[in-house]
Amino acid sequence: MFSFVIPMAAEAPAGVSAAGSMYTLIFMILMLVVLYFIMIRPQRKKEKADAEMRKNVQVGDEIETIGGIVGIITKIEDKTVVIETSSDRCKMRIKKWAIATNVSADEEAKSKAEAAKAEKAEKTEKKGKKDKEDDKPIEKD
Repeated sequence: MFSFVIPMAAEAPAGVSAAGSMYTLIFMILMLVVLYFIMIRPQRKKEKADAEMRKNVQVGDEIETIGGIVGIITKIEDKTVVIETSSDRCKMRIKKWAIATNVSADEEAKSKAEAAKAEKAEKTEKKGKKDKEDDKPIEKD
């Protein structure tokens, strides 16, 4: 019953199957490249940024841990930090890798961004006023 299939496969030109496998290989490589740029590269960038943030924490910074604990850094050691979590001066020692965000640095970055945005808006407004003055027709007596 299936005897006719085997001779047909044997009669197929060799170039067709080689080209088909070549396209499959190119497609697989292309998919791996896309996967790298969509998933792996952004994750590595985020990990580097997080490591840099943890390395640059200072005494007095307000941080949030991965467990949701918020506190102010009072002491920095090699692999740990000591944070003060309340007005009762409760202190906790945590690992540096447990720091999720540096709230102080985030607030500072936001205020700088807002200041830059306001300055840009002010320059645009001044330029707009100057353009309106230039657009006025010159009146001759």
